[in-house]
Amino acid sequence: MKENVSSDTTLWKGAILPSSVVAIFLIITMSVVNGRAGLLGALLASITVIIFFSIHLLVARISRDLDPMATMALAMFSYFAKVIFMGVFLLLVTKFTDRSTVDRPSFAICAILITMAWLFGEIRSFLKLRVNLPLPKREEDR
Repeated sequence: MKENVSSDTTLWKGAILPSSVVAIFLIITMSVVNGRAGLLGALLASITVIIFFSIHLLVARISRDLDPMATMALAMFSYFAKVIFMGVFLLLVTKFTDRSTVDRPSFAICAILITMAWLFGEIRSFLKLRVNLPLPKREEDR
């Protein structure tokens, strides 16, 4: 028996699995290649990317029953808030951590690859969804 699961939950589950697998692989790889600084860079990138994209799906879930204008306003606010917080976060990391503590290339490589895995998983899950959208009525049906 298939339970009634929202499309947002399906997208999140479809995205979290590949991104988590890639994140774990990269954390281990960067730890071996770059030591403790690589571990911290990869770990920081993993947490950052997963939280960033999870917030997007949470906003989609919250705005599901709102009118289109409110949904757009909430989506734009969410986007700009995430960009501002991400900028502040990256500024704080660069100002208050030494390069020997958090490896910048490890962070960048991991952030890009985990983002790609997340988007791949989310797109794959979306393509598996059977979303029923109302079609406009044809002229002869009116």
